[in-house]
Amino acid sequence: MKSTAFRMLCRVLVLAIFALPLRPATAGMIGADEALAAAAAQADRAAISSALSRSDVTRQLQSQGIDPADVQARVAAMTDSEARALAGQIGTAPAGADISGWVVALVLVVVLWALYAYR
Repeated sequence: MKSTAFRMLCRVLVLAIFALPLRPATAGMIGADEALAAAAAQADRAAISSALSRSDVTRQLQSQGIDPADVQARVAAMTDSEARALAGQIGTAPAGADISGWVVALVLVVVLWALYAYR
């Protein structure tokens, strides 16, 4: 009985080996632009992750009921073009929230008026 089961197992394994598609392994060179694009995408994702891992950002996300782990998972799932666009927005976003130009101009006018008035 043991030898019959062993012969049957061997036959099944031989059939499985021949049934598998035998394809040769292929390798190819990648261009420098593809390598640079992959590196740039990783750098963009790292910039997004570092901006999102700041304590104030994490606190704000949690106050809105968003789990920071979910945010990191979504960043990892972004396409390269989405990551590039978001990283570009992070790099060009104004520091200090959404202050308008007229507020800065008003403060500048008040400071200049005070300097002129108290000479």
